[in-house]
Amino acid sequence: MPMSKFVGALDQGTTSTRFMVFAHDATMVASAQREHAQVFPRAGWVEHDAREIWARCQEVIEVALDDAGLTGRDLAAVGVANQRETTVAWDRKSGQPLHNAIVWQDTRTDGICAQLEADIGQEFFRAKTGLPIATYFSGPKLKWILDHVPTARERAETGDLLFGTIDSWCIWNMTGGPKGGLHITDLTNASRTLMMDLNTLNWDDEILALLGIPRSVLPEIVASSRAYAEGEGLLAGAPVAGCLGDQQAALFGQACFAPGEAKCTYGTGNFLLLNTGGSPVPSRAGLITGPAYKIGDEPAVYMLEGSVAVTGSLVQWLRDNLKIISSSSEVELLAGSVEDNGGVYFIPAFSGLFAPYWRSDARGVICGLTRFAQAGHIARAALEATAWQTRDVVDAMLADTGRPLGPLKVDGGMVANELLMQLQADFLGTPVVRSAVTETTALGAAYAAGLAVGYWPGLDDLRANWRADRQWQPTMSAEEREREHALWRRAVTKSFGWAD
Repeated sequence: MPMSKFVGALDQGTTSTRFMVFAHDATMVASAQREHAQVFPRAGWVEHDAREIWARCQEVIEVALDDAGLTGRDLAAVGVANQRETTVAWDRKSGQPLHNAIVWQDTRTDGICAQLEADIGQEFFRAKTGLPIATYFSGPKLKWILDHVPTARERAETGDLLFGTIDSWCIWNMTGGPKGGLHITDLTNASRTLMMDLNTLNWDDEILALLGIPRSVLPEIVASSRAYAEGEGLLAGAPVAGCLGDQQAALFGQACFAPGEAKCTYGTGNFLLLNTGGSPVPSRAGLITGPAYKIGDEPAVYMLEGSVAVTGSLVQWLRDNLKIISSSSEVELLAGSVEDNGGVYFIPAFSGLFAPYWRSDARGVICGLTRFAQAGHIARAALEATAWQTRDVVDAMLADTGRPLGPLKVDGGMVANELLMQLQADFLGTPVVRSAVTETTALGAAYAAGLAVGYWPGLDDLRANWRADRQWQPTMSAEEREREHALWRRAVTKSFGWAD
């Protein structure tokens, strides 16, 4: 494989899409990013226009390649990372979505989930899929589309309807769309549907029957790293060869290939993943069990995950709804204008609470307000909410594995906030290490694609690329840490039971 070539990564996220080109040493050669609209038809509903997302994908691919003076033929391979659980249903012949994509944050399926829990029970799904029944996951969203969107079930029964998470939608379009596009998903994304059996790594017929979902609408489940098909259009000449859900992609990009290695990505939400090796570890502490990645014909590697719904999006809420900051970067200065939180605790349960609580009835609350409180205290409480929610996930991982967390590798947009990183080290009582490449989601997708075509011969080459940028040491006393954590946990309980 000539080293003059590069590897591309399409990173389709919750609020924006980027395309990045990497060299062999993981340095970034080119990058382009575009936002897409967030659609809120009613309280608790969150949608994206899948057609707009694909248009943004094409834009960022074109801009990044043009800026670098490259074409698809200069790419040894292309990988895809994606927001997980967000659900698209589209017509096989026309390529048109039947409905806006239903986003992972959406809670419209709470009635479906409540009925499943009453009829079947949580343990049935946890044992098969490693997941709790929750509005978070894709299967109930697909059921909602089949039950509520005109002609959806009819098209599903006749074989004209395709379902996918965003990876499937992008890869289908990247490889030809209605003219022979490949309908696949990798096992990390399939595992987020509530429909894949963790042991067989295939769709579970019993669950499909419970949800009323025809198998014909589902994509083929494939390895995360394998040459799938040649790209079309802007990517002509480049093999599409990697696919990972965004959080597993970040784990891969952080080179967390050994059991016990963990990373936390700070984005729209927070996602802490721990590599658990070659077999799934059932969680009793409110975490998700699932595959971390699968390279070609090698056995799957598994992980435990703690998913936090609202972290970076809380800063956006301070900007867009409260308007106490005019840009997200200002939150650090505002939060740093006060010495502490002033007794204020912010529980951002805007769409319920994810791990380790899994309370869809929770809603956001601000506790401890007095006349003393000001905007700086609210901003600081918002940053502390990110760090405390991560601490709760780390505690759950300790309960499940019995293994204390070592230094935590961090990445994502929020890790530029140095006050937040210090708070995180203080609340965990362990060092926090920022990667030199903060966009490790895209890098992980590139790594998976490059491995598949031999651009990187093996995992040791990827480990050699990893570099630290900065490390934060805890400065808070253990006594103060536990006292503050107890107040945080008390505030969390105040958010329970708000939604029927």
